Amino acid sequence: MSDTRSRWSAPLPGLLLAAAVTVAAWALQGVEERLFGHAIVEAIVLAILLGMLLRTAWKPGPRWEPGIKLAAKQVLEIAIVLLGASVNLPLLLSAGAPLVISILLVVVGGLAASYGLGRALGLNPRLATLIACGNAICGNSAIAAVAPVIGADKEDVASSIAFTAVLGVIVVLGLPLLIPVLAFSDYQYGALAGMTVYAVPQVIAATFPVSALSGEVGTLVKLVRVLLLGPIVVFFSLRNRKIGERKLSAGSLIPWFITGFLVLAMLRSIGLIPAEVAGPVREVSRWMTVIAMAALGLGVDVRVLGKVGGRVIATVTGSLIVLITLSAALIRFFGIG
Repeated sequence: MSDTRSRWSAPLPGLLLAAAVTVAAWALQGVEERLFGHAIVEAIVLAILLGMLLRTAWKPGPRWEPGIKLAAKQVLEIAIVLLGASVNLPLLLSAGAPLVISILLVVVGGLAASYGLGRALGLNPRLATLIACGNAICGNSAIAAVAPVIGADKEDVASSIAFTAVLGVIVVLGLPLLIPVLAFSDYQYGALAGMTVYAVPQVIAATFPVSALSGEVGTLVKLVRVLLLGPIVVFFSLRNRKIGERKLSAGSLIPWFITGFLVLAMLRSIGLIPAEVAGPVREVSRWMTVIAMAALGLGVDVRVLGKVGGRVIATVTGSLIVLITLSAALIRFFGIG
């Protein structure tokens, strides 16, 4: 009984900390709205920034870690599933085959360009591969999935993960500035973010402050990118002949929250989830997402920039530029959105 109680209570401090940061973020958004008539920086971004500031000034100890990790992963995954109940799936899929082809080209092109750039800058093959997978597919999740099958050591994993968290926040803040430069619609911007931003939470943070349509398109595009992690892991497993040493189940290749998102989106599209339910579900998803953003910020220490090395920084930054350029070009070429 005591073990069960301890297991359930262990995440509470970290969850309460993330919730406190969330409340502060919503309060700051309220102040903005009263002063300027609208939010300049929305709560979903403020939560990341406040979490980062707190994490840089104070490192949460072991007591806080279980809840922070739970909020950043499981809470976010549930929020993504719930988001499916409120999306207009036919609208999101209106771009059809050109969007799918663009996503495939961006992932393949991003992998090749990032790996080539890393090798040209003198990174070892394993580290260059990890950075390429993290940039082109889904950040830390891709790095963690690919590392065992290519025999990467802890130093390579740590180096490849370290900078993506900080750069991801920079992208969240900077990517919306490209909307007027590129003259993109909300749909096009959502597609751009979904094809370029590293991790699912960062895509959400970069798109929903722009519009709900941008957020929904960006989330769907990003989830398609995440689905490509399965074939990539299988490819490297076969290439390194580790497929027999590691059991690859369907669950490990297709994250459960993608399936949940698509199921609820289909149920919403055929009318089994009524419109009057979609609104409250979206609001719950929104709150859970901001809590997850706060937890994400609590895991980012900007001081890691001085530890990862110039070649890693150059590789990750150069790869991001390639992804953005290629994605924008494909969106224009195919007339997406």
